[in-house]
Amino acid sequence: METLMSVLPLEPPDSHGFEPAGCDCRPAGLAPSRRSLLRGAALAGATTMFGSAAVTMGPTLAAADAPRRTPSSTVVVLSLRGAADGLSLVVPHGDPTYYKARPGIGIQPGALVATDGFFGMHPAMAPLVPLWNAGRLAAIHATGLPVPNRSHFAAMEALEDADPGSSKRTGWLNRLVGNDPATARASSNLQALAVGAGIPTSMIGPEPIMAFRDLDTASLAGGDRKSDPRGLRMKAMRTQWTRDRSALGSGFREALDAVVDLDPARAQRARKNLYPDDDLGDALSSVARTLRADVGVSAVTVDSGDWDMHVGLGAAGAGWMQGNAGKLASAIAAFFTDLGPVGDRVTLVTISEFGRRVQENANGGLDHGWGNVMLAAGAGVKGGRYYGTWPGLTNSLDADLTVTTDYRSVLAEIVAARTTASTAAVFPGFQRERVGFMLGQ
Repeated sequence: METLMSVLPLEPPDSHGFEPAGCDCRPAGLAPSRRSLLRGAALAGATTMFGSAAVTMGPTLAAADAPRRTPSSTVVVLSLRGAADGLSLVVPHGDPTYYKARPGIGIQPGALVATDGFFGMHPAMAPLVPLWNAGRLAAIHATGLPVPNRSHFAAMEALEDADPGSSKRTGWLNRLVGNDPATARASSNLQALAVGAGIPTSMIGPEPIMAFRDLDTASLAGGDRKSDPRGLRMKAMRTQWTRDRSALGSGFREALDAVVDLDPARAQRARKNLYPDDDLGDALSSVARTLRADVGVSAVTVDSGDWDMHVGLGAAGAGWMQGNAGKLASAIAAFFTDLGPVGDRVTLVTISEFGRRVQENANGGLDHGWGNVMLAAGAGVKGGRYYGTWPGLTNSLDADLTVTTDYRSVLAEIVAARTTASTAAVFPGFQRERVGFMLGQ
């Protein structure tokens, strides 16, 4: 077993070698800082590392022999870290200011896919058109934080905490897990799952979280069948902690159970040929296998980094956005294909800390902005439509897309439609507005 500090990743340099003055544009979302993970571990109670997996345990721990109840729905949150440009992902081709502000990177209407009279998706998003046409994909534009915040780290923390002004410091997904009567915590050691470089703020809190980078390596170090075919290491660990009645002892027993509970997921066939060959494809493949195994997961987070496009964003057919949007669309499409019938109870939503400026900069990129777009796909989505209130664009160097829909209204509508949790408990003090993209809402 490794110590927490020894397995935390160093923050890598910006992969495109560009960092504007005054910009906190270190690798937004590629890996959380040591400080944020250590703080999260402390808030959660404890963090136990098993190989490449981590389990955070709160002070109240589920009984090992509690009955398992399969969640009727699963919410998957896909974070586009680095502040994706929503005006490139979903282009407002009906707003002439868009083309005036982006003479070099604007995408012409004829190149867009899934178009209506005003909006259309980036051409690289073509893999999502079947989901769109089937009514299983929707887009909600001009979404975001209620007030601008252009710091990657502060904005993402505020977004994922979703309880401004509170000193409790718990994330909204952790509150969702703890407040949904239909999927009581005792139903599974794996109810909340974080796939990526670390545990995001949305998952921090008293409820236990399972986290790993890759399903196949999420195991007790040295305890896999190849290294330990008789399971002696796992037996020794259980013996060591069986008589320890402390919270830490209970936590280790729960963590051991969680690692074992992943066995049915690891036994599921990987269909990586469906996915793009990158970190996001690998992550969603792991999630699909886990959900197909029916091991009790009801909330998932997945990170997709490298969206901080200050330079070289590119127009249709070329550039940084072309590559990222294509991989994103291909990965989401593959995910729902991979899920098969299980997809009927899975709702995926994308989120990013903020959007980009309306006007392109001198480097063919975009600086930090405000409003953005969110995509929702899967169970309960009234798709094939664009939602939200369009505020109109302003062409000036510091112009933003104004937020007209608080991102919490989007998330709360999914919570209300797909879970039995109280939106008031998940988003304290927030009065949601109807967006209308979910059935029954």
